[in-house]
Amino acid sequence: MNTQDAVSLTGKLSISLNGAVVKEVTNLVVTAGKGWIASRMNAASAGVMTHMAVGTGSTAAAVANTTLGTELTRQALTTSGGTVAGAVITFATTYAAGAGTGAITEAGVFNAAASGTMLARTVFSVVNKGALDTMTISWAVTIS
Repeated sequence: MNTQDAVSLTGKLSISLNGAVVKEVTNLVVTAGKGWIASRMNAASAGVMTHMAVGTGSTAAAVANTTLGTELTRQALTTSGGTVAGAVITFATTYAAGAGTGAITEAGVFNAAASGTMLARTVFSVVNKGALDTMTISWAVTIS
């Protein structure tokens, strides 16, 4: 009888501009994020994920990442700690007109308004957010 079990973390990021989905990409749960999950299972001592950052860096995501390559802006999640449904936790935020304007190429989820622990990071082809655009990012992390 095989009694081994493996836990896997996968994620998918969906980016919408002005209500239309423009990009869907996978993410990387980084080493610091895995440590954060373990600490939450032990004593819930690490603060919940509260913010999402976007940036303009283009260096590929790596498990050792603790920050974005070039963070442009960071803002609070719509629901602090995310929303859980079964084995999926979804983090979401909306960057209103004037916020996060630029050629966005990366995103990350963090447990603080500045610095903090990064759960996940992804890098993608450019999403150009103009000053009048509203950008919504929904980020689902599945534990399987």
